[in-house]
Formats: sequence, C-alpha cells, structure tokens
Amino acid sequence: MAKPILLYGAPVQEGSRVRGCLMGPDAYRTANLAQMLETLGYEVEDHGNLSIEEQKPLSHPNTQLHHLAEYGAWTRVLCEAAHTALAIGGLPIFLGGDHSMAAGTISGIAQQAADARQEQFVLWLDAHPDFHSLESSETGNLHGTPTAYFTGHASFTPYLPALKAPIKPGNLCMMGLRSVDPAERTALAEAGVVAHDMRSIDEHGIIAPLRTFLDRVKEANGRLHLSFDVDFLDPGIAPAVGTTVPGGATFREAHLIMEMLHDSNLVTSIDLVELNPFLDERGKTARLMVDLVGSLFGKRILDRPT
Repeated sequence: MAKPILLYGAPVQEGSRVRGCLMGPDAYRTANLAQMLETLGYEVEDHGNLSIEEQKPLSHPNTQLHHLAEYGAWTRVLCEAAHTALAIGGLPIFLGGDHSMAAGTISGIAQQAADARQEQFVLWLDAHPDFHSLESSETGNLHGTPTAYFTGHASFTPYLPALKAPIKPGNLCMMGLRSVDPAERTALAEAGVVAHDMRSIDEHGIIAPLRTFLDRVKEANGRLHLSFDVDFLDPGIAPAVGTTVPGGATFREAHLIMEMLHDSNLVTSIDLVELNPFLDERGKTARLMVDLVGSLFGKRILDRPT
C-alpha cells in the first residue's frame, strides 16, 4: 500500500529579495494539488502552513547577508517537520517558499535516513546550484546557500543548526544548471557534486545521466529526495519565479524526468520551491507544477509494459 502523502506549506520568502513566494503553498492548494493526488488513489493529509516566531537580527562579517536569523529559524522548523513526517511513515511534500527552505527539509530527511541506516541522495532540479557559503554570497540572498549547508560547509556554524547527518556531496545530483557563479563553480568541482548543466543535457539528453544516478541510488538501497525549483523550467512555460533564466527544461523534458522518477519508485520526499504567484499568468505555472507532480505519482496517457 502506498504511503500517505503529507503536505506541508513552507511560506518562506526571507531567502530572496523578491517578495511573493510566501503565497506559493496556497497557490498549489488552489491549483488542486491534493485533489489531483487523491484521484490517483493516494491518501493525502494537508498539515497546513508551518511558521516561525519573530527573530532578533543576527550580524555576520558578510554585511550583504539578510534575514540570517529567520533562515536559522526556518531551518530548525523544517528539519523537525521533515524528520517527523518520515518517521511516521509518510511521504512529505513541502510546498514553498524560496529554496532556502531546503536547508531544513533536506537536513531533516537526511537525519531520518541515518536513523534508519539508509543512504540519502538528492536530485536537485534548478537553474542554480545554490552552493554559496555565507562568505562567498555577494547578493546576500540566502536561497543561494542551502546545498552548501546540507553538505556540511563549515561557514554556517554557529548561525544554522549543527548537522547530524550531512549529505555526501557525491550523493547530490544537479540537473538543469545554467547560472553558476565563479565561486560556486570552484566549490562544486572541489566537493565532487554531480552536476549537469543545460549544455550537457542538450548534447547528451536527460535520460542517460538521470538513469545513471537512479541506478546508483538503487544499488545503495538509498532514499531519494527531489528538490524541484520552478526556474529549472524554461520561463516561457513557467513564468512565476523571481529568478528566471532563459533556456530551461521543456514541458516534455520535465514530464519525462517525473515519469522516470515514478518508474524508479525511489522518491521518498519532495520540495516544490520558488513558485511566486504574484509573477504568474492566471495560475499557469502552478497548474503546470501540479501536472508534473501528477506524472511523478503515476499519471499516464497509456499504460507501459514493465
């Protein structure tokens, strides 16, 4: 029997200077995410929106950083929610919210995987690697830092919670990259993160690199977390994001990835991030994201032989 799907709203917008992501969770609800999953035969529990208390500002030598205290608070709240959701046997979907929320969700799911003595893997679908340290961020936007945090970069101590189970950099696969800062490019290479930019996808396609990564997860008897940023998609089909970068994944490429993930039966937790309804066109992006989640959970045109 399929695990119940647990929805958690994460109305986080402090990681960016573009306001509007706090409306993302309710946009998914308005686009009938829960109802779509129920029509596919899943039990769905909506746990509402998470929240944090008002925070006292934190200072940092990098004066460009903003909302660092809120970043730490959201990380703690989301870490606990993610750990609990998996511990009670659910499949959590975290509805964002900007991508800084992944610092909490992924640290929580990694901790629970370690408790269960399983290897945790992460598929990061994003135009950006978000691999800045607190020192290297020039914009001060903390949604550009979560992957560095949950892979164990030392710069986040003592500002964010100490990690109990960092993600191994080699267990992190990024796809769709097309906006990478020089500091991130160097850090990614040194850490050994598996990274596929859009040129690589144009040359070799989506199937081979994704299948290679999924085979690794399966061989390790591992768990797979999907962190899906709206800006992975081309802005022509998904305009509701504050960090649009031309040349993103097409409608068919995105659906193919979701269909392959469904076939793998490996995904155990999900982030849907950076949906900014204020920038959308009559719900176009929210509806597309819900449609893609449908493919991830088995929605098909025709049955395929296995």
